[in-house]
Amino acid sequence: MDLLAARNLQALSLGFHIILVCFGVAFPIFVLTMEGLYLRTRDDLYRRIARRWTKAMAILFAVGVVSGTVLSFELGILWPEFMAKYGDVFGFAFALEGTSFFVEAIFMAIYVYGWDRLSERTHFLSGLPIPIAGFFGSLFVISVNGWMNNPVGFDEVNGVVSNINPIAALFNGFFWHELVHMLLAAIIVAGFMTASVYAVAMLRGRRDRFVRVAMIVPLTIAALATPAQLIVGDWAARTVTNDQPIKLAAIEGLGHTQSNAPWHLFGWYSASDGEVHGGIAIPSMLSILAYHDPNATVQGLDSVPVADQPGAINTVRIAFQVMIILGSGLAMLAVLHLWVWWRRRRIIKGKWFLFAVGAAGPAAILALESGWITTEVGRQPWIVYNYMRTTDAVTSATGIPIALIAMGVVYLGLMFGVIWALRRLAHSPEEPERPPVAPRAAS
Repeated sequence: MDLLAARNLQALSLGFHIILVCFGVAFPIFVLTMEGLYLRTRDDLYRRIARRWTKAMAILFAVGVVSGTVLSFELGILWPEFMAKYGDVFGFAFALEGTSFFVEAIFMAIYVYGWDRLSERTHFLSGLPIPIAGFFGSLFVISVNGWMNNPVGFDEVNGVVSNINPIAALFNGFFWHELVHMLLAAIIVAGFMTASVYAVAMLRGRRDRFVRVAMIVPLTIAALATPAQLIVGDWAARTVTNDQPIKLAAIEGLGHTQSNAPWHLFGWYSASDGEVHGGIAIPSMLSILAYHDPNATVQGLDSVPVADQPGAINTVRIAFQVMIILGSGLAMLAVLHLWVWWRRRRIIKGKWFLFAVGAAGPAAILALESGWITTEVGRQPWIVYNYMRTTDAVTSATGIPIALIAMGVVYLGLMFGVIWALRRLAHSPEEPERPPVAPRAAS
């Protein structure tokens, strides 16, 4: 048994696939927005952007199919005891996810190959099921992750699972905030990442209308979602406070249960004395964040045995703080962009803004990965919270470190393949502009 290698292999696959999930959920919205603008205004620029983005959407979807398939096999191969014992509880959600995937794939094919083969209205309508199916596919996967954090919908007596209620398991206590949090994250990641590509193009001297519009639309959609993410983050934090207090303690590095609990910016948690060293302490801030009360008592790591605490406290702390710092920076950029656009109907002038947008894409991805590290590492040592330890779920097969190296090579190849395909698309000639067509008169 090699638990560390199995966890790293699963983390590698999840970390790669989750970026593609964001584009699978949000990028079709951007494409359809552009096509919808074309149908409303008959401005051919929107159609040309939509057609170009359709090719990128197809590339990302294809790679997402590969990484998603790998994840499906890994669940059974790496965690056989987990799947054998609890598969009947959450299997319903995975079945629905598979159905959503097939619906998404069918309409993706129709939409991609339907340009110039379907009427404009029919083609637009054929694209609507793509983001809907992508949303429901992610919904069902999120429900399984929520269930792992808040296991309900079954009884377990002497290690035997019975009285399974798959609907209760599907709509568990962590489902709603994780779903909204992930949906907004998908829009933020895909929006800022798409905008960052065109911001870099503008910094390199290309300032034509195609590039400006291709940057402004996803940037504005992402900017609308970013402030809302802060509110959902507070909702998630209070849910964790109530249901997973040890995860909250790990996020802060709170070694001892106390009232007026501080929150430390930076610093390093020491297990020897249960204190954070070298950080900037903000008095009572953790109590405020957790309970909206500066005098509230927050449960510390010392309230449970060491065996029930996450082993990588500093990993959880650093990941959470990276997420908070980057998320706050993206929120400030979003609010600034929306304010200027609302007041002046233009983007902010100055290279500094383009530099900020260019950096926002990678920053959004890093914030996304940091959030999932916080969620998954913070739940340890449990794969099913308070029911099954990760050590009890892992396979007894040998060779996992070799598989980790092999899959690392595979994902590296996929990453470079995606970059190569997208760069080739970016350097391909743009479709020639068609003569403007007047909008149809209302009947």
